[in-house]
Amino acid sequence: MKILTGNDLKTGAVVWWDGVSWSLHVEDAIDAGDQAETILAREQATRRVNAAYAIDATREEGGVRPAHIKERIRALGPTVRADLTLKPADPEAGNWVI
Repeated sequence: MKILTGNDLKTGAVVWWDGVSWSLHVEDAIDAGDQAETILAREQATRRVNAAYAIDATREEGGVRPAHIKERIRALGPTVRADLTLKPADPEAGNWVI
């Protein structure tokens, strides 16, 4: 599975391609598959996203999980304090298996 990520051009926030637009939440990401490069070129041309790229991910019971630890940190926030994650109320936010 390939999902797309980048940074919102106005705010710098990490965003994920949801099939229509860009979301702040990785669980909204869809599999871009073979269309990844086409979508990236189109979206970067619209200047809504900066430095977008495709990454490997898996779909699990809880949603989409980026394959690499760097991308999991980008998706969920800092690893030092669970209250600083994007979803601080989520009891599983800091419980990753690396």
